[in-house]
Amino acid sequence: MLLRVKLSVVLTPALLLITLMLAACASTDDKLATMEPAKIYEDAKDDMSSGAYDKAITKLEKLEGRAAGTPLAQQAQLDKAYAQHKSGEGVAAIATLDRFIKQHPASPAMDYALYLKGLVNFNDNLGIFGSIIKQDLSERDQKAAKDSFEAFKELVTRFPDSRYSADGRQRLIYITNSLARYDVHVARYYFNRGAYVAAISRAQSALTDYRDVPAQEEALFILMRSQDALGMTNLRDDARRVLERTYPNSVYLTEGFKPQQTPWWKLW
Repeated sequence: MLLRVKLSVVLTPALLLITLMLAACASTDDKLATMEPAKIYEDAKDDMSSGAYDKAITKLEKLEGRAAGTPLAQQAQLDKAYAQHKSGEGVAAIATLDRFIKQHPASPAMDYALYLKGLVNFNDNLGIFGSIIKQDLSERDQKAAKDSFEAFKELVTRFPDSRYSADGRQRLIYITNSLARYDVHVARYYFNRGAYVAAISRAQSALTDYRDVPAQEEALFILMRSQDALGMTNLRDDARRVLERTYPNSVYLTEGFKPQQTPWWKLW
């Protein structure tokens, strides 16, 4: 009997809280069901302005259904993706944007959809570079950065005069440099551990995949040093000639590797 009383004391507040939450949700649903779509959108925008993104998402989802097939529903979908992004729901935001892009290929807001898709990955997931020195570099995932790159690339290619394209181009430069530095850092990681074949492969990837980026100088040096370590003298000499011709004042040729006092990923 005593045990039942204690359980009742513990469970009753929890059940009461759940009941109140369900009642609040039902009240919100009832309220939205009677509101005009324009009013729902207005309230959702107010929620976003005040940082209440969760509330905005709920209203925008309702609005998508209520205004289906109208420009307002499309706008609600885009605003929902933005609210999801701001509330830290990056995966959900990308899913919403992918659905928008598929459903509305001719939308006049397509440039914004592509920009936002690139931005979500750029802001939320380029952290893959952030703690790179402390992790096994051979196992890092670059998918988010590449997805961001592809979205911005499509934006500037399809909509070169868009208001979002100038910023998209700058972010493309940053992502390209970051990806190249990533490959070079991995190549250096392998070189320092005596994995010279892997170092050569990664340095060659940086040289082949990314043109006219600062990281190429170190990539050539790692390539040259790794080939030297493996006794590949002809290839080593070829790499040295390219390095001397492309970077005649290269400090790598006179001083070797630079000490990395500031993490390379702090570029933006």
